[in-house]
Amino acid sequence: MPSDRFYTWASTRMGATGLRWSGKLNIPLYRLSGGRIGGELGGTPVLLLTTTGRKSGEQRTAPVVYLADEGRFVVIGSNAGHSRVPAWSLNLKAKAEAEVELGRKRLEVKARVAEGEERADLWRKMNQQYSGFDDYAERTERDIALFVLEPAG
Repeated sequence: MPSDRFYTWASTRMGATGLRWSGKLNIPLYRLSGGRIGGELGGTPVLLLTTTGRKSGEQRTAPVVYLADEGRFVVIGSNAGHSRVPAWSLNLKAKAEAEVELGRKRLEVKARVAEGEERADLWRKMNQQYSGFDDYAERTERDIALFVLEPAG
């Protein structure tokens, strides 16, 4: 299995368009296989995150690596360190209600941006699980949002 370093290297070289297309391919494979295909990246788990488009109002789904943390999910809008913020991140900021798919299970969640000490702690935990996030942060001048997705209701 390739290492985190390999995936970090590959994701920074394929560009934003390549990332988008690999995500579009991942979604049907993930759903068809219940997450057995596309359900992890270098040993790090992947969920499907469905947000509401802030401009279109349409449902948009993206595969995102995550950290399970005390009954909630942590995701980072790094876009592999590219200058462009991932659309799902902008969508979550505009409308916090979303849905995650873990294998065949779907769960409604509410997102919030982690700040301060909580953000630093969760960023550290994410990097322990997938070591590429520090590299992504070094590649960009933008602030990378870290989201906590908590089950709705």
